[in-house]
Amino acid sequence: MPADHASRRAALRGLLAERGLDAMLVTDLLNIRYLTGFTGSNAALLVSTDEDADESRTLICTDGRYLSQVAEQVPDLRAEIARASAVHLVSAAGRGPNRSWGFESHIVTVDDRAEWDGLDAAVSFVAAPRLVEQLRMIKDEHEIDLLRQACGAADRALADLIDAGGLRPGRTEKEVARDLEWRMFEHGADGISFETIVAAGANSAVPHHRPTGAILASGDFVKFDFGAQVGGYHSDMTRTYILDRAADWQRDVYDVVLRAQRAGREALAPGIECAAVDAAARSVIAEAGHAELFLHGLGHGVGLEIHEAPGIGAAATGTLVAGAAVTVEPGVYFPGRGGVRIEDTLVVREQSPELLTLTAKTLTVV
Repeated sequence: MPADHASRRAALRGLLAERGLDAMLVTDLLNIRYLTGFTGSNAALLVSTDEDADESRTLICTDGRYLSQVAEQVPDLRAEIARASAVHLVSAAGRGPNRSWGFESHIVTVDDRAEWDGLDAAVSFVAAPRLVEQLRMIKDEHEIDLLRQACGAADRALADLIDAGGLRPGRTEKEVARDLEWRMFEHGADGISFETIVAAGANSAVPHHRPTGAILASGDFVKFDFGAQVGGYHSDMTRTYILDRAADWQRDVYDVVLRAQRAGREALAPGIECAAVDAAARSVIAEAGHAELFLHGLGHGVGLEIHEAPGIGAAATGTLVAGAAVTVEPGVYFPGRGGVRIEDTLVVREQSPELLTLTAKTLTVV
């Protein structure tokens, strides 16, 4: 199923009309990709609110390197070619009667804005932050399919790594991380979502530990936090294993985190406050006496970015909506000793959340 970029632009026009804006100048490349399908490294997009059926007033601009690419990826919009793409659109399309344009004030620099003002174009710029991100929070079925593929590539890569004996004492964190990353590519990933976390022993107590030359040893917790990209969409999954033998304290803390993660997953539903989802998982950890060892929020949205709206944490605002893709990732970390995090990527649905990361979560001693 192809992406319906025209419908996405139509949804943006609805938001612009609500704010009394004549157009939106989009300069964030991920938002341009979402609205048009264009994947080049330089572009600007002008979405006009007052449009006819053929979107003749909506323009994309990029530079000469992407002349063929923009024609192929965005055949339904008129493309203009200029190195300074945003400046070109302001200069060329902004003349005439005074017009009110929204712009991505959370992206545009002070210097860029000053340059636009200096062009003497008949445009009044109005801050319109995160309007496209608001649309991106609700995934369509095309996006969800790409997320499934990304999660599947990560699931299969981890299974391959373990089946091949790649998780064993004597290897380093870096060796295991690079091994896992290559296997994601073998299973269809276009890229990795972020630098893969492999954290062994005491390092597993560091939430975002970067792999080192530390050697995996018998009795270690080994925490994997990793993801694959497919079609620009990211997966995100964390699993924690134990090498050779498990101590009682490791079994206990793993059970607490597993129950907390289940509570967080089960709390996902349209209309539920994001902070309430966090509380559902956090209360399990607090009741076990480890409240101070859960050091971060429960989760976040995931899509074209690895971290996007909505945030799920104790201080989060807003409610979940159907179609949001989110993570649920509680953790308990004992400094200098070890820690556990379990994370899934899921889609909020009307009936029950759809689980996209399918690797088993039962305590596994490798």
